[in-house]
Amino acid sequence: MGTFAFKMPDIGEGVVEGEVVEWMVAVGDVVKEDDPILSVMTDKATVEIPSPVDGKVTKVIGEAGDILPVGVVCIEFEVDGAGNASASEEAPAKKEKPAPAKKAPAAAKEEAKAAPEPVATPAPATPAPAAVARAPGTKALASPAVRQRAREANISLDHVAGSGPAGRISHADLDTHIAGGASGASRTSPMGGRARTELNGTEAMKVIGLRRKIADSMIASYSTIPHFSYFEEVDVTALEELRQHLNATRPEGAPKLTYLPFIMQALVKALAERPECNALYDDEANVVTRHEAINLGIATQTDRGLFVPVVKHVEAMDIWQSASEMGRVTSATRDGKAGVEDLTGSTFTITSLGRLGGLGATPIINKPEVGILGVHNATDRAVVRNGSVVIRRMMNLSSSWDHRVVDGHDGASLVQLVKTYLENPATIFM
Repeated sequence: MGTFAFKMPDIGEGVVEGEVVEWMVAVGDVVKEDDPILSVMTDKATVEIPSPVDGKVTKVIGEAGDILPVGVVCIEFEVDGAGNASASEEAPAKKEKPAPAKKAPAAAKEEAKAAPEPVATPAPATPAPAAVARAPGTKALASPAVRQRAREANISLDHVAGSGPAGRISHADLDTHIAGGASGASRTSPMGGRARTELNGTEAMKVIGLRRKIADSMIASYSTIPHFSYFEEVDVTALEELRQHLNATRPEGAPKLTYLPFIMQALVKALAERPECNALYDDEANVVTRHEAINLGIATQTDRGLFVPVVKHVEAMDIWQSASEMGRVTSATRDGKAGVEDLTGSTFTITSLGRLGGLGATPIINKPEVGILGVHNATDRAVVRNGSVVIRRMMNLSSSWDHRVVDGHDGASLVQLVKTYLENPATIFM
């Protein structure tokens, strides 16, 4: 038998390190070649690393949240044959506490004499007495000193059994209640309602994987980009009629249209008129690169966190192709099957709050882009048209812009162009 040491592979795309998301094996597991052993997150995507050999796992290096550079040993196997033990690279050894030096017998005897006598382990505490039944609105009887102690211990006297006359609570009763494991303050409604206990528990959760990537991206974006936001409402009554008609007469196999494909097509026309908004800003090189291609990121919530898959070259698509490709990349993302190609290359991002609605938001820009458009749900509202109050289908738009390279007038103009196209949907197709 030999040892096979497996190094973190080169995942490509210029990736030099990866974060351990999940080990799918443990020491002692027997695996076959190509069985998944490790899930790793890079700046580009999350990938599963397969086993390179048949063998038994003898060592895993790194736990969830650790960063492993490409080329370091991350797992070792016991395999048939010689293996590749020479390639093994030990993980940094943990510092062990030095063993205490042995003392001379005389010194040991002196220390034994000076050592304190063993303390007996206290017997398990007896259960706390049941709460005393009191008439609604009746105050528990106790001295001011007992009440002070109860307040300091965050204990409600309404749930302390009193042994004195008329249920009066003594210091001993409070000691018994505390010894029984009671903690937290309970409150009874003056109307005699059910007692409620204050909760003081906490749960510490390590920020790793996608959550850490999102945190890092948001910090990088918000700390380096001076955001400004702009809001607008759009009358989508005519657009809704067109959407309903197209869905009712859509070609066989065509996807059902939501509002997003129309917004995508409206952005194609609007960004062509405002190219400064379809750009990436390299703040280290101080270079803004405007793009002819309109590659729209679609912020997508998954059970693993927020991803931004990309619909590329929307300028070359019709409404049906936009809807189909958006459905493909968002479904692949939710299913965890989206590749690096599907998750990179956006030049502008749309984030939709969908059915959650809301009146407005201040979306954070997907750096290094210079703008983002937030879409809220469409609802029927009473609005004034030509001096009369009428019911119209209305939608709110929220946008944020990088004020270093996009002036307020430019960002607002882009949103106004989108508004015009959506309120006059025939012009989207002209």
